[in-house]
Formats: sequence, structure tokens, C-alpha cells
Amino acid sequence: MLTLNLKDLYADEPHGVFFLIDNKSFYASCEAVQRGLNPLKVPLVVLSETENTGDGLVLATSPEAKKLYHLKNNVSRATDLPHDPRLLIVPPRMNLYIRKNLQINQIFKEFVAPEDLVPYSIDESILDLTHSWRLFGATPHDVACRIQHTVRHRLGLYTTVGIGDNPLQAKIALDIYAKHADDLIGEIHYRTVPQKLWPIPNITDVWSIGHRTAAHLARLGIHNLDDLAHTNPYFLKQQMGLIGEQLFALAWGIDRTNVRKRLRPRSASIGNSQVLPRDYTQRSEIEVVLKELGEQVAARLRHHHKKTTGISLSIGFSYAAAQQDGRSGLKGAVRIGATDEDRIICRTLVTLFRQLWQGQSLRHLAVYTFKLVAATGLQLNLFASTKQQIQQDTIGHLVDTIHDQYGFTALVRGSSLLHGGTAIERASLVGGHNGGNAYE
Repeated sequence: MLTLNLKDLYADEPHGVFFLIDNKSFYASCEAVQRGLNPLKVPLVVLSETENTGDGLVLATSPEAKKLYHLKNNVSRATDLPHDPRLLIVPPRMNLYIRKNLQINQIFKEFVAPEDLVPYSIDESILDLTHSWRLFGATPHDVACRIQHTVRHRLGLYTTVGIGDNPLQAKIALDIYAKHADDLIGEIHYRTVPQKLWPIPNITDVWSIGHRTAAHLARLGIHNLDDLAHTNPYFLKQQMGLIGEQLFALAWGIDRTNVRKRLRPRSASIGNSQVLPRDYTQRSEIEVVLKELGEQVAARLRHHHKKTTGISLSIGFSYAAAQQDGRSGLKGAVRIGATDEDRIICRTLVTLFRQLWQGQSLRHLAVYTFKLVAATGLQLNLFASTKQQIQQDTIGHLVDTIHDQYGFTALVRGSSLLHGGTAIERASLVGGHNGGNAYE
């Protein structure tokens, strides 16, 4: 009875042909191909440098290494690696992965118009083939095979493809079915929602449902997508707000996203965050890093011709401190007069930090500016020297010019040379890791 009514149920929902394409074990596969090895058959691990992540973090694992050693990305560490001569352990090369990502998306543009392509992450892309798939194959599945073969032939990389009537279905098809299929292709459609979505055994395997959301649902008596799909949506909204409505729609495979309509945030924010290379316990060391982050954020504000009227600070505790304190960290925010000056932003951050911190060891710092305004001029303070204010404003832009022309390390504050400073080391990193040589 339910299957017969699905056509009418979904009659008014958007119907298209969407692919969610993932580059299988991307970082590890890039490293394997660069060495002339098959990405699916070589046991290989990309391990971050110890100075950036404490004792070294496994960033990527080849399928063979996962099978042999049961490693997990961004969870396993150097101490978890076996002493096996077959296992290749290599450092990350973020510039290589960025270059390969650009090449892959360039191939995708041979199958869709640029406005129908959305790079979702460094290893995933959304393709709306609703208007173009018939040019390349008899069925969407055939087109997916053709794209896979093209990427494999030109770049040596394997791709997995989720196919759906909307981006949500394609994403779940990719995560749940494609990655385990022999041809690395999975499909979910409106007509197959009861067979493909509702029987998924682990609700946290589904995109956007984390452990905290799953725990909340469990308290409501909802343990899987079948339960979720057959729960009163008004009850879900009452208990969970807008998230409840979205989860109900997810359980029915409904997604009204228009990939051509790029979303713009209602309020812009410019910031920076950093995972510290070790536990920081000394106030002087923490404040050195805070000032470095403040200067970086101020430079980004000037680059975007913005000034901030609000600054927020988030400090994350180390694992041991979080266990002892019962909290993962602390947050605070303050409103200030519109500024993009290093000196004012850094001074505000230090003051805010001293108000928040109670001596816990830290492992993460994040600085964000909000309530941004256009940098259309310099607002003078009547209680300070006009000449000095103009000089401070000029100095910031002059330092930016030097950094743009000669690199960040050409001019740094002396405090960055103190024990605990990280700015000089991080200047050579890409995404927090070694950039490497993309053409090695």
C-alpha cells in the first residue's frame, strides 16, 4: 500500500539527477599514484608531522591499510601503527591534494555546466546532471561509470558515486551504498526510500546525524530512520525545533536544495583557529599565540576592507583538563568600537582571555570577529593623538604589503620567536599540515 502511494506523495517534490562523487581515500590515493602504485592495493598511511599534532595523527589510510590494520582517519595516531615493513608511512602534501582536486573538478566540468558543479569538500563534489546526463549515456548509472573511467584513466584515482533524485539522496547513497559496492556506485530514489533509507541499521551513519542528535532522538523513542519517518512531525518540531522538521524530511529522502542558488550568510564573520602542538599551561605562552591569531585576523579584516565591532574567543581544554573540569572549554565575546588594528584586537583578546581562563591546560584557540562594517575611513578618538592614530593605521597596511610581496616570515613580531610561538612554523603549512611539493 505504501509503495503504491509514493508517487503521489512525492509528486510536488523536486526531481532531478544528482551525483555526489567522492575520491576514494583521497590523500592516500594521491600519494600512491605519485609512487606508481595502485591506490586500492597498497597499504599506505598519510601521517601528519609530530610538531603539528603532538604525536602524529593519521590523516588518511588506503583501503588496503584499513583492511589489514583497522586504522581510522583523524582518530588513529602514530602509536597505533604496526611495525610492518609492508606499510608505507608518508607525510602529507596538501598542495598536491589541492592540485589534484582542481584537476578532478575540471574533468567534472566536461559533464556539467560550471553552475551545476559544487565542490563540497576537498574530496567530494555535487553534480547536477538533470539537464546533461543524456548527452553521455543511456542511463545515469552509465554516465557515472564514464566519469569514473575518465578520472581513473587521466589521474589514476578511483571515485565512488552516489546517485539520487536530489543531493540528499545522492549523499546517503554515496556514504551507505556506493563505498561498499563492487562498481563503487550506489543509488537512492524517491521510490526506493522505504527499501534503502529506513532499514539503515546505524542512524549515525547517515549524513548530518551525529551522536548527540542520535541520543536526543533515542530519548524520544526514535532509534532508526524507520522510527523517524513514522513519528509525528509536529511532535518532532515541538521537541527539537527546526532540526526536528529537517530530520523528518531527511527520513523521507526530501531535499529541496537548488545547487545553482548559492547561499550567502546573513552575517559575515572573519576569524582563525588553531590546534596547539602540545598542551599549553603557561599564560605567557598562550598569550603569544593569542596575539599571533589576533594579528592574522586583523590582516584578514584589512584584506576584505572590513572592520569589526565584536570579538569572540573560544579556548579548548586539553583532554586531561576537560576530564577534570567537566567542560570542554570556555567562550566569551565583547563589543568594541569599529577597528581593524592589530594593537586593539590583540589587547581585547588578552583581556578577554584573562577574564575567562582559570589555569586549565589548553589545546585549542579560536578567534572570530562579528558585526563587521565596511572600512570606509578612520574613526578618530578625541582622547588620543591624531598623528599616532594615523600612524598605527598606516603601519598595519604597510605590514600587509610586505607580507603580500615577500611572505609572512619576512616580517614577524619578536614575540613569535619566544617559546610557545607558532606563527613562523604555521606560515609554511596548508590547512594546518605540510604543503609539500605538488609536483614531486
